[in-house]
Amino acid sequence: MPKKPMNKPETEVVALPENDRRQRRRFTREEKVAILKRADAATGRGEVAALLRREGLYSSHLTQWRQQVREHGEAGLDARRPGAKPQKDERDQAIEKLERKTARLEHELLVARKLIELAGKAHEILGVALPSLENDETL
Repeated sequence: MPKKPMNKPETEVVALPENDRRQRRRFTREEKVAILKRADAATGRGEVAALLRREGLYSSHLTQWRQQVREHGEAGLDARRPGAKPQKDERDQAIEKLERKTARLEHELLVARKLIELAGKAHEILGVALPSLENDETL
C-alpha cells in the first residue's frame, strides 16, 4: 500500500535586510522599578511567573535588578554602556591594594587578640600564672 504524501503547510523563511538587525530590548529605570514593585506585590501562587512571561523576562533579571537597587539605590538601575570597565589609574590601584592589605592585617590582628584572650582564659582555668610583660627584659 503506497504512502500518501502528507499535506504540510509550506514554510517560508524570510531573511531580514542587512540594516534591519534586531535590537536588544532595553528597559528604563522607571520600567524596571515598576516591574520590581509588581513582582514584590505578587502574593498568589504563580503570579510572579505570570508577570515574567507577560513581560518576557527571566527571574535572573529580577535578581540582578534587586541587587543593583541594594548596592546603588534606584540610580543603579540606569542603563550603562556595555563592555569593559575603564581601567583605573596606578594611584587607584595602589589605594585598593593597600586597603586589601589593611583589611587582611586587621583580620589577623583580631584573630591574634582572640587567641591571646583564649590563652588567658585557659591559664585562669588551669590556675597557672601568666608571665608579666612589665618585668620581661626580652622586649
